[in-house]
Parts: sequence; C-alpha cells; structure tokens
Amino acid sequence: MDVLVTGAAGFIGSHLCERLVDRGDRVIGFDNFDPFYIREIKERNLAGLRWNRAFRLVEGDLTDPHDIRSTLDEAGRVDTVVHLAALAGVRPSIKNPQRTWAVNVTGTLHLFAKCREHGIRRFVFASSSSVYGKTSQIPFSERDPCGHPLSPYAATKRAGELLAHTEQHLNGLSVTCLRLFTVYGPRQRPDMAVHKFTRLIAEDKPIELFGDGNTTRDYTWIDDIIDGIVAAIDQQMQTNNPMFRIYNLGGARPTSLKGLVDRIASALGKSARMDWKAEQPGDMTHTLADIDLAQRDLGYRPKVGIDQGIPRFVAWWRAENRQ
Repeated sequence: MDVLVTGAAGFIGSHLCERLVDRGDRVIGFDNFDPFYIREIKERNLAGLRWNRAFRLVEGDLTDPHDIRSTLDEAGRVDTVVHLAALAGVRPSIKNPQRTWAVNVTGTLHLFAKCREHGIRRFVFASSSSVYGKTSQIPFSERDPCGHPLSPYAATKRAGELLAHTEQHLNGLSVTCLRLFTVYGPRQRPDMAVHKFTRLIAEDKPIELFGDGNTTRDYTWIDDIIDGIVAAIDQQMQTNNPMFRIYNLGGARPTSLKGLVDRIASALGKSARMDWKAEQPGDMTHTLADIDLAQRDLGYRPKVGIDQGIPRFVAWWRAENRQ
C-alpha cells in the first residue's frame, strides 16, 4: 500500500511512518518543518526512516497548493492520505487564530482539492478531543454535536471534520476522522505537559500549573494511538463503499493534573516544585473518551495505562538527555 502522511516529521507522524514502513507499506512523508519548535528535533524524529527505501520525505507547505500538487504528481499512486499536519495547541491558537485557521482549515481544503484531482479515494483525518466542549457529557461520545468549541484550535478541528463530511457527500471521498486524546510518549513535542513537566522537575525548576489540580485528561500512549490509526487505514482499504466515520482514540482512563505531576516526580525520584496559576481560557476541565465505537469497528484496545506509560516516557527522556 502507498500512503501519504502529512506532518510526517512530527511526534505522531514519525511513529506512524515507522509502523507503516515496518509492515511493508511505502510511505511519502510531507512536512514543512514549521518553526513552532526547532528543526533539529524533527530531524531526529526521522532518523530511523531516512535510510529506508520505502520512505521518502517531501518538504512542503499545506498552505501552498503547488507543493501538494507536485508531491502527488511525483508520488504517482497513493492509496490513502493520512492528514496529521496541523498547528496544534489551544493557547497558540488564541494568540494567532488567523494562522491556525490558514493551516488547519485552508490547508485541509487544499489537500481535499488535490486528492480529487489525483483520484485519491481514501482519507484519514486527525481530529482532536478538543472538539468537545464544556457542555459535552463525560465520557465524550461521537454522538455529541460538538457545537461549542472553547478555542480557535478546537474550532478548526471541528471545521475540518465538517469539511470532510461535505467532501464525502459531494465527491465520494471515504473519510475517517479520529479524535485523539492527549497523546504522549517518546518524541512528544517539548511544549506538551508530560515532556515539559519531566524536564522542569528533573532540573529542579518550578512548573506552572493552571487551575486547582483537579482537572483531568485522558492521557493516551503513542503506540495505542498508532494502533488505532493503522486500524482505520486498514478498515478503509477493506471496502470500496465511500464512508464517513468518526472515532474516539483515547486511553479511556482519567488522570488529574496533580496525579500526573506526582507520577512524573516519582518516576524521576524527585520532588515537584509547583507554581499554581489561574485557570486558562480555552482549556477543558475534563476529557475522557468513550471508545466503544472504536472497539467495535476497529478492534481498538489501549494497552498502556498511565502507570506504565509515565515510567517509560521518563526512561526515554533520560536516555535522550543522558541522565
């Protein structure tokens, strides 16, 4: 199978590309090396792929339709597009909603258009648990209307889902939207909570925490997320009937902010210095995935809980930083 993966040099993208190549697929990676964090980190993410003849990286930007067209022209055959590329993060989207919209919505529109031009019929879209709002019932179900996003980032991800539905309806593209819940693991972005807290606690520096410590997240280990994405790709390849589906991919277990910090500190053998701040606008109070639908249709079964995942992450971080 030939797969185009956008955001291939990122955290989730690089893990997905490795999994696909390891099982015998051919992968074209597409990434613009956005300076949100330094290029060197993304280059390291690709270190295990660069030598593999089944993987080819194209540097390009979703906001430039020519970059997408030329990539697909050179690729020839593409069976499936997995669209992971996005400007992520609630707070960055509040600071710069225009750029977040340009990349996450307009860029996705460009990608849909080029898929039509090249006759690509299958598409997997990485959405986010942030599409659920404060009125959403816990655990979050795919049946929720998701009509009240709390941040520009959340709004762009919901917009991407709605555009995907329109594309399926009008043009017969088969689309699966995957709502990912707080993914962590080796190569996680340095600005994300697990990674940032680990570094600061290890360096005996205070960590800023927002709210009262009782907010909860459904932290999901990277390999479990990759299992779900691959299952969605395979589900599409097994049918010729165009479909539109949405699935939650999460760990289905809530962990409080204070509980996360305690686990990281314990794994490091350190004490955490906490600097409490007021709750931030746009943040969800709780997230928790109802994964019944993904279990039924995709055979999705998260295997790594937070008590196993945090020590694994800390071990990776120590190896990366020679500690």
